Amino acid sequence: MRLDKYLKVSRLIKRRTVANEACDAGRVSINGNVAKASVNVKVGDIIKISFGNKDLEVKVTSVQETVKKEEAKELFEYL
Repeated sequence: MRLDKYLKVSRLIKRRTVANEACDAGRVSINGNVAKASVNVKVGDIIKISFGNKDLEVKVTSVQETVKKEEAKELFEYL
């Protein structure tokens, strides 16, 4: 699954366009490498997102095309 879509489906970022812009600005990295929005996300990847002065780091535990709002937290775990 594409990185921008994963960020939206997992509810880490609310909208796919915002996720795409964050990737283009270089604020999202996977496994320590700055990632484009088109990078494929796999189970076990470490995603780091920089929101201004706050960093968020999560580990991908599941990749699903669609998920209910209540189940979105099951797609990742905070580090």
